[in-house]
Amino acid sequence: MRGEVIGVWSEMWREVWSKLAKHPNAPDDLFCELFRELNTARNARLDPATTLADIVDNPAQARAAFRKTKASDLQGEVAVVGFLERAHHVIEDFGCGDLTNRYFVLAQAFLEKYSLRYDLRRPFSLHPTLPGVFARLMRDLRSVTSQDAALSALMREFEETVRDLKGEQSPRRVKQCIAAQFNLLEGLLKAHPAVIEFNATRENEHQKVKTFGAMCDQAKVWPHHQMKEAAKNIFGFASDYPGIRHAGTPAHSLREIDMRDMIAVSVALTGMATYLSQTLNAEAIYSD
Repeated sequence: MRGEVIGVWSEMWREVWSKLAKHPNAPDDLFCELFRELNTARNARLDPATTLADIVDNPAQARAAFRKTKASDLQGEVAVVGFLERAHHVIEDFGCGDLTNRYFVLAQAFLEKYSLRYDLRRPFSLHPTLPGVFARLMRDLRSVTSQDAALSALMREFEETVRDLKGEQSPRRVKQCIAAQFNLLEGLLKAHPAVIEFNATRENEHQKVKTFGAMCDQAKVWPHHQMKEAAKNIFGFASDYPGIRHAGTPAHSLREIDMRDMIAVSVALTGMATYLSQTLNAEAIYSD
C-alpha cells in the first residue's frame, strides 16, 4: 500500500482531522457529518436508522467513532479517496470558506509529507500521478509474479540486479539487470493464455511458438502493429548487443552500455508488462 492513502490512514487523524477540528470556525457537529459520510466507505456499514443515528446525534461520540475507524474497517483505496473528496462537500456545506480552505491545505500537506500517489486540485479532486501509477504497477507486478514459482524467481532475480547496481554501476551490472528483466518479460509472455492455448493445439514440438517475437504475434494484445514491433525491437536489442542475452554482434554496438540504458529499457519494459500479463489490471493500477 505504499503511496496510497489507506496505507497511512491512521496518520490522518493527527495530520488532518484533529487540526481541522481546532479551526476557530469548526462547528460542534463537524464529526457528526463527517462520520455519516465515512460510513459509506466502511466494509460493514452501520444502520442509518439505528446505530449510525445514535452516533451522529452525539458530537463527542461521533468524534470518537471517527477517530477509532481503522484502515481495515474501510473498503479500500478507491473508497477512501472517494470519502476524502466527498468530505470537502460536507465541510463546504457548513458555509465557511476558511474552514474549507483549511481542509484543502491540510490534505495537500498530508499528501506531500507521505509522498502519496496523488495530485490534489481545487476545489478538491485527487488525481493519480505518473510516479504513483508506476509504483502501483511495480507492486502489482510483484503480486502477479508471486503466484507462480518460476515467475517469482525471475522477478526476484531482476530486483536483485537492480539493487546490485548501487555498489557498482558498471556495464557488466547494467547488462545483467537488463537481461534479468527480459527473462521476466519472456516468462510473462510464455504464461499468456493465448500463447498457452496456441501451443496446446500444436501436435509437433517444432510448430509451437517459443521465441519472443513469435509469442508476441500470438498474444493479440497490441493496439497497433508498431507497438508489437517496438516490443520485438527492444528484445532484438538485448539479443544483438554483446553480452546481454547472447554474444551478439560486436560490430552493431555503437557505444558501451551505461545507466542511461538501464533506466530507459527498464521503464519501457515495465510498461510492456501490462500487455504481456492478462492478470495486470490497468484500470486498477491507475485508479485503485
